[in-house]
Amino acid sequence: MAVRPDLGHTVAMPPVPLPGGVGVSRLCVYDTIAPDGEIGGTPHLHLCCAEAYVVIAGSGLVQTLTLAGYRETPLRPGAVVWFAPGTIHRLVNHGGLEIIVLMQNSGLPEAGDAVLTLPPDQLTDPATYAAATTLPGGGAPGTDLSATYARRDLAVRGFERLRAAAAAGDFAPLREFHAAAVRLVRPHLERWRVRWRGGALRAANETEHQLDALARGEAPHLVQAEVYQFAEPHDRGRHGMCGLLDTYPVA
Repeated sequence: MAVRPDLGHTVAMPPVPLPGGVGVSRLCVYDTIAPDGEIGGTPHLHLCCAEAYVVIAGSGLVQTLTLAGYRETPLRPGAVVWFAPGTIHRLVNHGGLEIIVLMQNSGLPEAGDAVLTLPPDQLTDPATYAAATTLPGGGAPGTDLSATYARRDLAVRGFERLRAAAAAGDFAPLREFHAAAVRLVRPHLERWRVRWRGGALRAANETEHQLDALARGEAPHLVQAEVYQFAEPHDRGRHGMCGLLDTYPVA
């Protein structure tokens, strides 16, 4: 719930999205071993959302794969790391890794923007992909983690294939994965547009209106200023792709 501290009452959602229409969550990265011996999360990419990490505890790294190649970026408290849509990324936990995640286009990842690096036979159509990635109870806090880890391990095997090919100079498998991801998300695009219009685009348009008003010597938006707050996460310990998430409502 969002709280109006000055009035003492609550509303389901604030009437404006978080700054820029971003999403925010706290992530405790998984601490179990994947098939390649690494400890951490599930490799995946986003089709339309840039992502940023603010490291608050522990240490580790983020493995990334793009058509520019494979890379490992260290993660330590105080570091800020971000990457563009299309970057395959996987968090590796070297001990107690905790991150604040900032996500462009709040709500799109929850609506299917993320595609896991499953083996090709699991990417053939939306039904096959959903059968391999959907968690019991939607990954609700407190549910069994075995299906989450099985999904992670399947994606790691697909990721290993893409990474090995890229290391050998063969980017055809990565391009094929990109094409499969596009096919999988196309049924969701109209719903994504609705979320985008009400979030990031709305925030950008409001800035344009404010600039236009200031140019006229006016500032009606100053009269409408408010303070909003999420007193606590909506969920604690939701099963995410890279770890346990404390999540906040999305517009």
